[in-house]
Amino acid sequence: MFSTIARKIFGSRNDRYLRKLQGVIDQINRLEPELEPLSDEALRGRTEIFQRRLQDGETLDDLLPEAFATVREASKRVLGMRHFDTQLLGGMVLHQGKIAEMRTGEGKTLVATLPLYLNALPGKGVHLVTVNDYLAQRDAAWMGKIYQFLGMSVGVIIHGLDDDERRAAYNADITYGTNNEFGFDFLRDNMKFTVEELVQRPLHYAIVDEVDSILIDEARTPLIISGPTDDNTDKYYRVDRLIPHLQKITHFTIDEKSRTVVFTEEGSELIENLLVEKGIIKSGNLYDIGNVETVHHVNQALRAHALFEKDRDYIVKDGEVVIIDEFTGRMMPGRRYSDGLHQALEAKESVVIQNESQTLASITFQNLFRLYNKLAGMTGTADTEASEFESIYRLEVIILPTHRPMIRVDHDDVVFRTHEEKIKAIIEEVQDCYQRGQPVLVGTISIEKSEELSKRLRKEKVPHTVLNAKYHEKEAEIVAQAGRKGAVTIATNMAGRGTDIQLGGNPDMRISREIADDATPEEHAERKAAIRAECASEKAEVIALGGLHILSSERHEARRIDNQLRGRSGRQGDPGSSRFYLSLQDDLMRIFGSERMDGMLQKLGLQEGEAIIHPWINRAIESAQKKVEGRNFDIRKNLLKYDDVMNEQRKVIYEQRLEIMQQEDLSDYIDSIREELLDALVAEAVPETALPEDWQLELLQANLLRQFAISSNTMAWREEDGVTSNVILERCRQAMQHHFQQREERFGPPLMRYLEKSILLQVLDSLWKEHLLNMDHLKEGIHLRGYAQKDPLNEYKREAFQLFDGMLNRIKEEVIEILCRIEASRQEEVEQMEAERAAVRDKKLSMHHPSLQEEGEEMGESEQDPRTPFRREGEKVGRNSPCPCGSGKKFKQCCGQLA
Repeated sequence: MFSTIARKIFGSRNDRYLRKLQGVIDQINRLEPELEPLSDEALRGRTEIFQRRLQDGETLDDLLPEAFATVREASKRVLGMRHFDTQLLGGMVLHQGKIAEMRTGEGKTLVATLPLYLNALPGKGVHLVTVNDYLAQRDAAWMGKIYQFLGMSVGVIIHGLDDDERRAAYNADITYGTNNEFGFDFLRDNMKFTVEELVQRPLHYAIVDEVDSILIDEARTPLIISGPTDDNTDKYYRVDRLIPHLQKITHFTIDEKSRTVVFTEEGSELIENLLVEKGIIKSGNLYDIGNVETVHHVNQALRAHALFEKDRDYIVKDGEVVIIDEFTGRMMPGRRYSDGLHQALEAKESVVIQNESQTLASITFQNLFRLYNKLAGMTGTADTEASEFESIYRLEVIILPTHRPMIRVDHDDVVFRTHEEKIKAIIEEVQDCYQRGQPVLVGTISIEKSEELSKRLRKEKVPHTVLNAKYHEKEAEIVAQAGRKGAVTIATNMAGRGTDIQLGGNPDMRISREIADDATPEEHAERKAAIRAECASEKAEVIALGGLHILSSERHEARRIDNQLRGRSGRQGDPGSSRFYLSLQDDLMRIFGSERMDGMLQKLGLQEGEAIIHPWINRAIESAQKKVEGRNFDIRKNLLKYDDVMNEQRKVIYEQRLEIMQQEDLSDYIDSIREELLDALVAEAVPETALPEDWQLELLQANLLRQFAISSNTMAWREEDGVTSNVILERCRQAMQHHFQQREERFGPPLMRYLEKSILLQVLDSLWKEHLLNMDHLKEGIHLRGYAQKDPLNEYKREAFQLFDGMLNRIKEEVIEILCRIEASRQEEVEQMEAERAAVRDKKLSMHHPSLQEEGEEMGESEQDPRTPFRREGEKVGRNSPCPCGSGKKFKQCCGQLA
């Protein structure tokens, strides 16, 4: 009570923050009359003046009022759009690295131009991150006119660009693109071999559009670059055929809250018998150590059948399983579930199974965007997740006032007992709106639900447009016209997000679509004026009918998603209304609501077709949503703790990699590694405190040969007078330096420097890839430590450090080992030698195995990078091992003679 009274007297923290900014708004407004008389050239010249002032020591905050006033004036001249005071407030919030919550239709796209221009002045590059390629291209082309007018360059990153095009886009002052493209370019850059190949600059400043969608909804989705593994697709098909034999409850149980499925004891016994019967496992226990892979296949197949539903979680398009984003309802081509789940879905739908892949590089959006020096975001719905933004990203949410008062009417929820009663009521209300001419937008949570409603409306002969993931190429155009008189649009949750619904229709989109390209200037102007007049007239009619009416067929787990749907109506002071229709059979009500509610309503005499409408119901549902949001936040926060461990390791590796690429001469670093390894080898075999008879000189001799390819008779040193551990260390050091000096003279310094750099990067990449796999395996089973009364997170941190430390040591050992054994030849010699080896090998194959002759000719050699014409002797086959050609001879007596 006291806090409510205090808030009324002093205002909330949000109000006080906005009041502080009002003085700067007044400064910007006072500058407007001074800039209006300037010529276009003079206005453009202000950019260079600002940049010089920055070099002279002024800060961006010092320039802010003048820079914002300059952008506002440029926008008036180029686009005919003037920034409102509330939009100037939004620009300052974004410049200060906070999240600006702005209602739909308040012009977030225009707001972003202010901080983007200001933060681009230092020349370090700024990014605007959107949710899809369409918005990135649209906004870059639309707002890019302002930046170009002011002398700044604009780039756009979309799917399908090559490295040169990407580099040019990133070198622009302002770059638009999607979160996926920025993320994958970051990962690809950290797999390059030279600085010249990099496309991105250091991450300076970013504004994330629809920040809640990217940093909350997709926070748990990692970006992964992967490579192929061995083909084991047949096993997925074989296991998949067994799953239909299982029955729910009898053989497995589903926990819908946590989206997990587990076998019952009877189910485990049945699947074990079926696997033995089909010859997939040998008789015995399914959970034997040798059947670990089969258990994994079975679990993923069961998840695919029990938890994932076609047209809700994924669709099958062009013979491929395509994931559906549960928050946006959009298809996500190219994205695949990990750990074999996607392959299990492909087996379930009887489409071609693509090979499992191995992770080469990965990062989550949470960690990607925390790499920027300064981050900001904008959205229409962030306040309900303010605590998560603050605790994870250190981003404060500021709610901005609307330019005009919001007059949309949000009706209480209508709750029915059954799904069928709810659908009937929705159809009746849609028919009523259609007959009156009021436009209506019906929101659903899945493709399946949207198609069910569409089928019922077709039956009732109500013309309508369906907007879901199957047709998302046209979604912006369809959504833009959803405010026309009599329009009925069915859409999945956030389809068309980023496109405003204008009452009476969007005249600009109609003009681009309806006027022919070959129209004369007079025809174009005449038709353009007619379309604008039609839209204005239609808008007046729609306003009289009550504006856009929003209907939702279900509540989402997150209040934010419901608010986004509501926000499609009532933009910029337009009238509008919204109503949610629910049933006790909806997922949210069934899983998280009260199980006794249905029985209670029946006892109270609720008849079929009757509904409950009361504010208490709204509050109860919001309470359930808060519980789900809190639970999801806890899951994300817990996962982030584990991911932070991996993130710290990733930072170390990527920073080290960049340092290696930037240095031309790594000889000092290589020397220090050699010295470190030698000291360790000698200290292990000849400790300073040990007596000569305790020295392990055989071990030292073997290690010197293995690590440095140095042959020495260390056994004789024990008998010499005056030999101490320090003398042995010095002798070994001299032998090692002599060996490396010989190789330097043989190859020449330029080639040696190139080899050192190349080998170091290749070994680092190879062992990092292996480390990622080990970390995945560690994370999968670490929760079991809880049964031993140990904290899984602490155990994960401890073991992850051990793995990482071991990897760093192995990098040093392998680099030196390869450098000590490397053989280099001229490219022509390499090609000639390879041709001779291939000819002799084919001859031997035909002699020993005539049936393999054709296969041998087809196999060929694996492709080698032309930049690295070297090989490691005896790398795969020991000299005394049996020759792989099958002759029965030792390798050194057969094909090894050619090596």
